[in-house]
Amino acid sequence: MSQNNGLDDESVAASTSKPPEEWVTGDEPATGAQLSYLETLAREVGEELPGSLTKARASELIDEYRERSPRVES
Repeated sequence: MSQNNGLDDESVAASTSKPPEEWVTGDEPATGAQLSYLETLAREVGEELPGSLTKARASELIDEYRERSPRVES
């Protein structure tokens, strides 16, 4: 049984799917995991990554590149 503090699945999903621009930590530097994944995706779609990325921007690029990647199923 999962613990979700009394919230139904829809409420939990809504609370974890804020747009990146609304994230409290969105303006912090991208994580190592984000950058590693982005490097792979960028190579697959023929893009170069900007020099510095925030967590929010990295998340947006991951979504964009995943949609264009030939090996990621939507």
